[in-house]
Amino acid sequence: MIRFARYMRAEDPRHELPEPVFGGESRQRPTPYILSRNEVERLVAAAFQPVYQGLRRDTYSTLFALLACTGLRVSEAIGLCYEDVTADGLVIRSSKFRKSRLVPLHDTAQAHLVRYLERRRRQPPFDDPHLFVSMHRKPLRLGNVESAFQTAARKIGLPRNRGQPRATPHSLRHTFAVRALETCPDDRDHITQHLLSLSTYLGHAQAANTYWYLEATPELMRNIAERCERFLTGERP
Repeated sequence: MIRFARYMRAEDPRHELPEPVFGGESRQRPTPYILSRNEVERLVAAAFQPVYQGLRRDTYSTLFALLACTGLRVSEAIGLCYEDVTADGLVIRSSKFRKSRLVPLHDTAQAHLVRYLERRRRQPPFDDPHLFVSMHRKPLRLGNVESAFQTAARKIGLPRNRGQPRATPHSLRHTFAVRALETCPDDRDHITQHLLSLSTYLGHAQAANTYWYLEATPELMRNIAERCERFLTGERP
């Protein structure tokens, strides 16, 4: 509420700012870094470096690509096992809100994952069912993913300046949510249905949680500006 009041006061100084007792800004939302399609492709390519031995380059390039095209939480992706890959998609078991869900995959993503599984099954540890394992032949940890991501991010020159949005593995989830919204038809009914579907796909308990992932991008702002212009000139969508 206080942010809206500040916005209105900037337009008209007669608007009052509410006292903190009416609600403050106790939770700060860091601005997420939204990757372009080119940056995602370069990131995946940087993770697939010939200098890495064994399964490592396949592991991280596949993991980053999977995060980008599904919006999975990193914890959900590194927890995947062989049995979770089905013809209908990925089975995410007992995730953040203790609920399981099915995440459908595009045909290209399914085909790439199947090729990765063929290579993974030929590599140790043979008795561990996890899709993604570290160089120490253990299931990946969040720290492993963060380290590999930042190495790839440095290679392709993603911004790292203090005070500016910084790319992290979680940025791929933010990016997926924003790009999904960009593809939605711009009438109210479609947007409502789209957000409900996106909320379910991302595994959110409430649709309101999905708004946390959305960020104004040039594409979205351009669409909004064009729609406002059509409205002001009397055009009908």
